[in-house]
Amino acid sequence: MKQSMIQLPASEMPKQWYNIAADMPNPMAPPLHPGTKQPVGPDDLAPLFPMDLILQEVSQDRWIDIPEEVLDIYSLWRPTPLYRAYRLEEALGTPAKIYYKYEGASPVGSHKPNTAVPQAYYNAKAGVKKISTETGAGQWGTALAMACSMFGIDLEVFMVNVSFQQKPYRRIAMETWGANVHASPTKLTEAGKKILSEDPDSPGSLGIAISEAVERAATNADTNYSLGSVLNHVLLHQTVIGQEAKKQFEIAGDYPDVVIACCGGGSNFGGAAFPFLQDKIAGKDLRAIAVEPASCPTLTKGEFRYDFGDTIGMTPLMQMYTLGHDFVPPGIHAGGLRYHADSPLVCQLYKDEIIEAVSYHQLACFEAAVTFAKSEGIIPAPESSHAIRSAIDEAMRAKEEGKEKTIFFNLSGHGYLDLSAYDDYHNGRLTDYEYPEEKIKEALAKLPVI
Repeated sequence: MKQSMIQLPASEMPKQWYNIAADMPNPMAPPLHPGTKQPVGPDDLAPLFPMDLILQEVSQDRWIDIPEEVLDIYSLWRPTPLYRAYRLEEALGTPAKIYYKYEGASPVGSHKPNTAVPQAYYNAKAGVKKISTETGAGQWGTALAMACSMFGIDLEVFMVNVSFQQKPYRRIAMETWGANVHASPTKLTEAGKKILSEDPDSPGSLGIAISEAVERAATNADTNYSLGSVLNHVLLHQTVIGQEAKKQFEIAGDYPDVVIACCGGGSNFGGAAFPFLQDKIAGKDLRAIAVEPASCPTLTKGEFRYDFGDTIGMTPLMQMYTLGHDFVPPGIHAGGLRYHADSPLVCQLYKDEIIEAVSYHQLACFEAAVTFAKSEGIIPAPESSHAIRSAIDEAMRAKEEGKEKTIFFNLSGHGYLDLSAYDDYHNGRLTDYEYPEEKIKEALAKLPVI
């Protein structure tokens, strides 16, 4: 019998997070204050984050200990399984070996609790009683809602309007864990009012929702802000994924030639790839591919510039590949990938050609998702379908070349709360959309001058 699942014993769960900043050949540029344009310090971030997270954000330590309280909650679902996708390999007729790490095993069905739990823990440790946040498709919002409920913290969520309408069950899940959820943009913040005055029917964007959540925290002394991707400490927490996968590959007696993950803000990709990139930076032959939607092609069509992380311009300026902070992508079903920029860490690695990036249209991704579901039995999240599309293409390339190849991708979540997207796909209501070049140029023209 073929052994598809490769599971780690609980005792092998990582006890530290891996910080790739310690090993990068070129450091990322410092974030700048939105007003003074000078590098931000810990005091500038103190109104938004607890000091423990700020110290992680700027840390150059290679390894950072995971608190025991966080490990206790991680143990509810971690270590997550690594699977050898024998049935998918057979369906494709490829000589490639395909593995995937299944983060849908978490209570909320995605990788997001890997950072939601420590963020809630550090806020609770600092005495914070309320947090504001944004969410795209709802995976981050549900994860933080669960984590806040475990630490007795009130949560207010600004959910991108188009996803709020498309994915009501994620809203219901957040409310079940006690969160207060709004469709963003709202009339509850000055940022939201500004957007609605310009576009009353705005579909919303992660940038807009971030503006609303940051404003909420910045103008209320009892409220902190929490972000589900992009920032260094968020990607740091996600590295439990890749660390576990490396140990599981040791059990399997294998090692990937290529590591693949979808990339919106970067936490999914960073979590899966960074522990392997430690080996690549040290000389290992390895490819790592960040996969993004053609409708929001940040790495593949953006510019490497300083830009705001939000639409209104309240966050620090970060050097990233960006499409412009007021870029509003179309309402594709992979709502977690609708962000105008990417993690500065991921962007620096791309700039240095340590990683690759590709983009796909959503119809090709849903086609890959259905192929995967029929073979492996799991219906993937629309975001994860981008990684599957790339993995299948790599496997078919191996078939054409007649070469063996070991492919690893992160299946970052299941799609059982995204079935309306599959209904749209099966009934021909989904369309491909490539953002017009002139619109990208228009947004890029408004970037701040540094």
